[in-house]
Amino acid sequence: MADLITIDDPADPRLRDYTGLTDVELRRKREPAEGLFIAEGEKVIRRAKQAGYEMRSMLLSAKWVDVMRDVIDEVPAPVYAVNPDLAEQVTGYHVHRGALASMQRKPLPTSDELLTTARRVVVMESVNDHTNIGAIFRSAAALGMDAVLLSPDCADPLYRRSVKVSMGAVFSVPYARLESWPKGLEGVREAGFNLLALTPDEKAKTLDEAAPHRMDRVALMLGAEGEGLTTKALMAADEWVRIPMAHGVDSLNVGAAAAVAFYAVATGRPQL
Repeated sequence: MADLITIDDPADPRLRDYTGLTDVELRRKREPAEGLFIAEGEKVIRRAKQAGYEMRSMLLSAKWVDVMRDVIDEVPAPVYAVNPDLAEQVTGYHVHRGALASMQRKPLPTSDELLTTARRVVVMESVNDHTNIGAIFRSAAALGMDAVLLSPDCADPLYRRSVKVSMGAVFSVPYARLESWPKGLEGVREAGFNLLALTPDEKAKTLDEAAPHRMDRVALMLGAEGEGLTTKALMAADEWVRIPMAHGVDSLNVGAAAAVAFYAVATGRPQL
């Protein structure tokens, strides 16, 4: 059972895990280095716990203590009860969900380990917008993708914004970072995957024509918002695929495009 501790000093060192949550550059460096991430909101905290992440501590406003009582009773980590103003002073923003938890990261699997059993894989290149990362993971979980591979420069899926947007789906889909790019794609191909590069280029086949749902193993490559996949990534692909568009629209946000493409990979129904 956790200890419930009331804190009224924003400088209390026990709150260190929660300081400066709006400082993106600081948190990007600090969280992986210290092996932690922040789960925000009741549902996300519960999903992180259910996924087997160890809790370091919780930070709750008074009204959330009763809501989270069952979690408090089950975990040994300390629970810090604070008023909303103090929570804002510590974190740097109004914590309107009233519940935060600092969780311990797990060691990441290798790409080879994930590719052993996966059949439908997402490969992201240089996706650095945390909202897009979260949206892609949520769609990947909902539409049956087995794993996610990240280029070395992709954003952290366990960054607070990514976790929040995904509603905890980042805990459901295993992921790994490729050690090199685009050389790391060679290992994906050697594992028996067809590398399909998603691009709005007119030279690409439509997803309906490519019929990825009929392929035994598919790795769908997605690029960053705006720039899309780099030339090197496109050249490393086995095939280019695109989503057919109407009304003069030339492309979709990468998060929306990912959802459409994942559905096509699973069912073969992307046509207009």
